[in-house]
Amino acid sequence: MDANDVIVPLDVPKAVRKDYIKNYLEITHKTGRLMLFAGDQKVEHLNDDFYGEEIHEDNSTPDHLFKIASQAKIGVFATQLGLIARYGMHYPDIPYLVKLNSKTNLVKTSQSDPFSQQWIDIQQVVDFRNNSGLNIRAVGYTVYLGSENEAKMFRQAAQLVYNAHQHGLITVLWMYPRGKAVANEKDPHLIAGATGVAACLGSDFVKVNYPKKEGYKSRDIFKEAIQAAGCTKVICAGGSSVDAESFLKRLHDQIHVSGAAGNATGRNIHQKSLADAIHLCNAIYAITVEDARVEEALQVYHTK
Repeated sequence: MDANDVIVPLDVPKAVRKDYIKNYLEITHKTGRLMLFAGDQKVEHLNDDFYGEEIHEDNSTPDHLFKIASQAKIGVFATQLGLIARYGMHYPDIPYLVKLNSKTNLVKTSQSDPFSQQWIDIQQVVDFRNNSGLNIRAVGYTVYLGSENEAKMFRQAAQLVYNAHQHGLITVLWMYPRGKAVANEKDPHLIAGATGVAACLGSDFVKVNYPKKEGYKSRDIFKEAIQAAGCTKVICAGGSSVDAESFLKRLHDQIHVSGAAGNATGRNIHQKSLADAIHLCNAIYAITVEDARVEEALQVYHTK
């Protein structure tokens, strides 16, 4: 893949087209597929994902995330601007995605439909990029489709996608059907609706949970969502922690059977020791970017 293969949206001004193309090719390593290392859970799940019996002690401090992102093969590292500002001076070479909104999991849907307010605007991200000199390549935002507050999040998402493109930044929308109106968050038809909304919002990538429904064949279940997204590339959330072999097999099917354009993985990586996390990252990268078979990726993981 080269510059001529990148589809540049028309809301990207001619003056920053080269910046957009450079950012896109860098985070996808010239493949069009994205290996997103997700490090935004310190807000989303508080300390539940970072401390406990089944979690390696390396994961107890934020520095662990940056060590992984700096030493492993990834496309982009997604986290909040505050963490990047506190640690970025020690890790200047990481390609960053700034997560622009986040909320905790304390308020349940039964109490209130979810709303994740945008924390900072695109101009502040651009100012930070220019002042820090860091590799800020992309921005991300979560939308809860079906929430009573979806209209507010649609407005914020549309504005940030447009404004990010004005500065040549790549956009990733986390699209999660959630709220009292949503009966099944992983219904394949609903997931396809979510990827279609992300396309209407103009995003370059959309992150969704892989759909589940009894009676659907694995190779068919995701086809509707991929088609609904059109030119917007679909990546799958990594989900809760499972053993490495199961995770890599599932990832291979999502990308090479179902047609996903990458993955966004957090807990399955950073809950391990630094060495194991780096090796799993490299195995995920091998499947996502290098077209490796599961057996080849497992060899990468087990090569210590």
